[in-house]
Amino acid sequence: MTDTTTAGTLQDEVREYYRAKAAEAESSGACCSPDPQTFGPAAYDEIGPGTAPDAALLASLGCGNPSAVAELREGETVLDLGSGGGLDVILSARRVGPDGRVFGLDFLEEMLALAARNVADAEIDNVVLLKGTIESVPLPADTVDVIISNCVINLSLNKPAVFAEMARVLTPGGRLGISDVVAEDRLGPEERAERGGHSQCIAGALSVSEYKELLDAVGLKDAEVVFTQEAADGLHAAIIRARKPADPGAEAQECAPGGSCC
Repeated sequence: MTDTTTAGTLQDEVREYYRAKAAEAESSGACCSPDPQTFGPAAYDEIGPGTAPDAALLASLGCGNPSAVAELREGETVLDLGSGGGLDVILSARRVGPDGRVFGLDFLEEMLALAARNVADAEIDNVVLLKGTIESVPLPADTVDVIISNCVINLSLNKPAVFAEMARVLTPGGRLGISDVVAEDRLGPEERAERGGHSQCIAGALSVSEYKELLDAVGLKDAEVVFTQEAADGLHAAIIRARKPADPGAEAQECAPGGSCC
C-alpha cells in the first residue's frame, strides 16, 4: 500500500506534469507513449473538419477515443473523468445532442480553463465543467447514463474509491466505456514501474484481473477489457466496458441459489 509521503510525492508529480501539459497545449505529445503517431491525437483519425477545435485535438493526452467506445446516444447524460483539454467532452456533447448533457471533471484549474476555451470555440452549450477529483465526484448518486475516461484512472492513487464513485453516480442501467493503459496479468507492480513512470500512465496501471475484480467489487457487471495497442512491454492501451444493473436487487435475486443467471 502506498504510504502517505510517497502518495503526496506522486500526486505532486502528476499535478505538475499535467499542469505543464496544459501550458503546452499546442504540443501533440501523448501521456501514454512517446509516439504521437499511435496515441493522443492519432486516436481520433476519424474526426472531420470542424468537429472540434484544433487546440482541443492537439491537447489530447490519452490512449484512445472513449466517446466512440461508449457508443453514446442522443439525450444521454455523460461524465468524463479527467476531461483535460476538453476534446472528449466536445465530441460527447455533439453525440448526445441538445437534449443530452456532458459533465467534464478535472482537478487542475489550468486544464479546466483550457477546456472552457475549447468548448466555447466549438460553440457547445450542453457542457458543464466541474473541478474535483475522480475519487470524489461532485455529483449526486444516479446522475449519469454513461461514464467515459481517457487514460486517467491509472493515475489515481486510490483506485477502489474511483470505482466506487463510478458505481455511485451511474444511473441503474448505466454503463461505462473508457480507455486506459492496462497491464498483462503476468506483470507485478514492480515490473510495471520498471517500464515507465506514474505520470506517463505506466507505473499505476492495473492488470486485467485487477480491473475486473474492482469493477465486480462495486457491482458493475459484464466487464470486458480489450487490448488495442502496445504502450510498453506487457502493457497496452485498452478498451474497458461494464454496466450497472438496471435493478441490482432483482439481478441479485436471479443469481441466488435456485435462480437463473444469464
